[in-house]
Amino acid sequence: MNFARAKDEFPGRVNDIDDRVDDWWERLRGITPVDRMYYTASELGNFAVIWHMAGIVQAIIEDDPKLAVGISAAVGIESALVNGPVKSMFKRSRPVQDVPRPYKLRQPRTSSFPSGHASAAMVAAALLSRHTGGAAWYAVAAVVATSRIHVRIHHASDVAGGAVLGVALGVIARRVLA
Repeated sequence: MNFARAKDEFPGRVNDIDDRVDDWWERLRGITPVDRMYYTASELGNFAVIWHMAGIVQAIIEDDPKLAVGISAAVGIESALVNGPVKSMFKRSRPVQDVPRPYKLRQPRTSSFPSGHASAAMVAAALLSRHTGGAAWYAVAAVVATSRIHVRIHHASDVAGGAVLGVALGVIARRVLA
């Protein structure tokens, strides 16, 4: 087990799965190109910067400013919900980093569950994929989401929970913005 947490915080099976994923993921940490990719993705996911930029680029390409506004609004609403009432319901501690990180990252103060990076990524991918590059947007979203496991800011179950929530919010956003 590479990180500590309160024993009664999440069910034992979830903690066991998180530990197994972290142990498997350990083989990727310390490989410079992999670290750079995941730390960059994690940093770009802060405040949904990557998704706001992607919305602007897509709006320029499609000559439709409403695309950027819709994506930014949807990700903003997702962030307000996830980082407010949803995270406050769980109050899960984040993984303890037992070795120095190779690159600096902002340390969130909110609950670890669910991952806001993962939920925002799935909402953005749902909206961005309406026009072009569906699979590619979900691939980028997966990298941003899993970056949080790589950099040890989230447990794997946090990322999975955030992704599921993001997919659901993405479906709603697509219907509202259709």
